[in-house]
Amino acid sequence: LNLGDNSLSGSIPSTLGKLTQITNLYLYSNPLSGSIPSLLGDLRKLTTLNLWNDTLSGTIPSELGKLTLMTNLYLSSNRLSGSIPSDLGDLRLLTTLHLFDNTLSGSIPSDLGKLTQLT
Repeated sequence: LNLGDNSLSGSIPSTLGKLTQITNLYLYSNPLSGSIPSLLGDLRKLTTLNLWNDTLSGTIPSELGKLTLMTNLYLSSNRLSGSIPSDLGDLRLLTTLHLFDNTLSGSIPSDLGKLTQLT
């Protein structure tokens, strides 16, 4: 599902968590606000989640660590805060992880060292 680079506003509907067969979700470059729904962690077939350059706030849901087929995770250029969830270390197939240009704080979780496929 590619809805990137539009003028979609409001929050990401938690009902997207019901799209259990989806493999790619692109919502980048929209003025989307609110938090990342934890129900996105139910999209177990997801390989790419691209929420780059929106205006999302809140923390990164630890439930994203359930997406073990994920290879690309783009959460940069938002207003995300708090710490990086150690659960992201469970994404062993991850080759791309972009978290830059947010207001994340705390230490880098040692579990990210398990992401040996990062390029």
